[in-house]
Amino acid sequence: MAYHPFNLFVRFLLEVAALISLGIWAWNTFNDWQGWVMAILLPLGMAVIWGVFAVPGDPSRSGYAPVPINGILRLAIELLFFGCMVWALYDLGWHGTALVLGLITLIHYLVSYERVGWLINPN
Repeated sequence: MAYHPFNLFVRFLLEVAALISLGIWAWNTFNDWQGWVMAILLPLGMAVIWGVFAVPGDPSRSGYAPVPINGILRLAIELLFFGCMVWALYDLGWHGTALVLGLITLIHYLVSYERVGWLINPN
C-alpha cells in the first residue's frame, strides 16, 4: 500500500500543502518586504531540501538521489517537513486545519509502514 498511486498522490498533496502553509506563515509573520522574501525563500528552501536529499533506490521516488542520505535521516527530514506544516498552521491560528493535515500525515505514514520500515532498516 505504501507505493499505491493513491497513497503517493496523498503524499504529493501533503507536500504541496506544506509548502503553501510555510509560505502563508512567512507572509503573515514578517513585515513589509521581509514577508515577500520569506514567503518565497522558505518554501523554496524546503522544496530544495525535500528534492535533493534522498535515499538511493527509494521506490516512492524516482530512485535517483542527487545527494544520497540514509533512510533514518530522510525520515527525519520528512517528519520535520510535515511537522513544520502543522506547526505553521497552528501558529497562524488555523487549529482545525493543522489537526486535519496532521492526522492525514499520520495516517499516510501508518499506511506507508513498509516504506518506513525500509527507511529505518533497508536490509
